[in-house]
Amino acid sequence: MGTLILVVPLLLIAWLFWTQRRRQQQMRSAQDQIEVGQEVSTTSGLLGTLVALDDEEGSIEVSPGVQVRFVRRAIMPREHVTGQGGARQQPDEDDAPNAVDLDKHDDQTPETKAE
Repeated sequence: MGTLILVVPLLLIAWLFWTQRRRQQQMRSAQDQIEVGQEVSTTSGLLGTLVALDDEEGSIEVSPGVQVRFVRRAIMPREHVTGQGGARQQPDEDDAPNAVDLDKHDDQTPETKAE
């Protein structure tokens, strides 16, 4: 019984180290696979398209013409983070009945009556 009390905590500690090491290897492998033009995410949650990459840093385009530089270790492939393969789902119109139409022009705005 006394040896069991010593062995169980040692096995638990070994298992924790093993899972942490495996997770680090998976992260390193995912970071090695990123390529320019790929949808990526940063550790802070910023999403965009990778436009430049070198050994130390990468540039992510977050909006047309807007690029942000990040340390390479902070950049991950988007499918690794979301598990969706980077695919975006478009919401159905029925899902958001009160959604704002961003394509609407000012000349289509209804007139308001002055009091």
